[in-house]
This record gives sequence, structure tokens and C-alpha cells, in this order.
Amino acid sequence: MRGARAAAAPAGAAVDRPARHVYDLMRYRAIYLIIASVVMALALSSLVIRGFNLGIDFTGGTLLERALPSPVTAQEVQEVLGGEALADLRLGGVSVQPLDGGRAVLIRTRPLSQAEVQRIDAALEARFGEVVDRRTEVVGPVVGRELVSQALFALLLAIGGILVYVTLRYEHRFGISAIVALLHDALVVAGLYSFLQLEVNVSTVAVLLTVLGYSVNDTIVIFDRIRERLAQSRRRRDFDRLANEAIIETLPRTINTSGSTLAVVLAILLLGGPTLRDFSLGLFVGLLAGTYSTVFVAAALWVMWRTADERRRAAHVSEAA
Repeated sequence: MRGARAAAAPAGAAVDRPARHVYDLMRYRAIYLIIASVVMALALSSLVIRGFNLGIDFTGGTLLERALPSPVTAQEVQEVLGGEALADLRLGGVSVQPLDGGRAVLIRTRPLSQAEVQRIDAALEARFGEVVDRRTEVVGPVVGRELVSQALFALLLAIGGILVYVTLRYEHRFGISAIVALLHDALVVAGLYSFLQLEVNVSTVAVLLTVLGYSVNDTIVIFDRIRERLAQSRRRRDFDRLANEAIIETLPRTINTSGSTLAVVLAILLLGGPTLRDFSLGLFVGLLAGTYSTVFVAAALWVMWRTADERRRAAHVSEAA
């Protein structure tokens, strides 16, 4: 009998607290939120100190992509642009990015006229040989300002729509927790672009919207499981336990989905070449941040908020009694 009781006790304890010892992720929720806060503070610091490296999509200018007969370096192209033949154009400080192992170059500069572009092509041909015009884009400063306003409007509309949807479907705590997680993801991507001085263009807005959509999808899945368990559980005030069980149930899905997506993005980052490097790097880091915030920011913040509300409610009840 004593042996039977000893054998039965651990089983009963496992039923009462099924995942406390090994998988109690919510036990460290304060640490998760501190890490997220530090990362967000670092990103904000970079934005304030370094700012953004805005591309011609936002500032206005001319983009020239030219194929060359033999590999060249950025310094060699800058020497041509700053040479005597083009001295009156004042192109010495333009951005030059070699492509395809130096067999092509991407030149970003101020707005140029068609005649000025032809002079640049002639100078490049005189130095390197035949030049093939792959792309010539001119963006005026008015268009650049419109793109900035449209990009900000798109981000605010996405965040506002997510807040309204989650609040109506669940409750305001879920909605605000999801928005805080999305703010974390957006700041991580923005801080990356700022710290590394990656060029910010229209594709950067696509990166942000993709990361936000991907992150909120996982967050809603976890919140839906929490809501189901909250409705079924007899111990309704054990919010950390409910959230922990919901996360554990959805963790395989999160790992499989995020892992397969990150593998594809990593392949693009490593094999896509310089043209796709900034886009794929921002997407890769953003998806990592989104996976972290879904599990360790949104759910943790909801648990802390709901637990604090319950404690205040219990305190009021005891005072009234």
C-alpha cells in the first residue's frame, strides 16, 4: 500500500501541474519582456543617433544600372564619375554598388537629365568599354514625399486594423498585447536598417508589412488557444498555466512554419545576390523577431496584465468584505 501511494503521488502531481517542471515557459515571462524592452531601446537609440539611409524612392534621384564588359570595383567607377569629363556634374560622392561580381554597377545619385545620363554612359564607355543600359529610373522629390506618406499610412492602417480585429474577436488586453508585439517586430527591423545603414526603399515597406502579417497570424493562433482554455478551465485565474499550455500546444506549428519560412529566406539571402541582400536580411531578422514576440512577448504581456487585474479585483473584494 505504501508503495502504491508513493507511485500514485507523482501521477497526481503531474495531473495538477502538467508542465510545470520542464515546459513552464511563462515562469520567466519577466525576463522575456526585459529582453524585448532592451532590444527595442537599442533600436530606438540607433534610429535617433544614426537615422535612416533613405533611398531615391523617398528622397528623389536617379538610379542607373549598367552592365560592363569586365569586372570593376566601386572605387574605379567613382573615379570616372568624379573625373574631369564629369567634373561639372559634381558626382564625386554618389553611391556605387557593384553587381554580378563587378560586371555591373548600380549608381544612385541626384536627379539627372537625359543629357547628363548620356554623358555618364559615354564616360563609362571611354574607361571600361561597351556599356549596356539595364535600368534608368528617375524619381522626383515630390514622388518621394508621397511614397513616405503612403508607406506610413499603410503601416498605421495595418496596425489599426489588427488592433480592432483582435479587440473585437477577443478582448482589449489581447489586442494591445498583440500591438506591443508588433511594435517590437517593427522596431527590430527598423533598427537593423538604421544600424547597418541599409538603404530604405519601397521594398523595406514590403518587409515590414510581411513581418507584421506573419507575426500577428501566429499571435492570433496562440490567443485563440488561450481563449478556448480560459472558457473550459475550472481554474480560471491560473492564467500563466493556461497560456503555457496554449503555447506548448502550438509550439510545433510555430517551429515548423517559422523554420521552413526562414530556410527559404536564408537561401535567398545567401544565393540571391546583392540586389536581394537587404530585402532578405530584413525579412530574415524580422521573422526571427516575430517568432520571439509571438511566444515570449504577446502571451507574456497578456498573462502579466490579466494576473495584475485579478489581484486588484481580489483586493477590492476583500476590502469590501
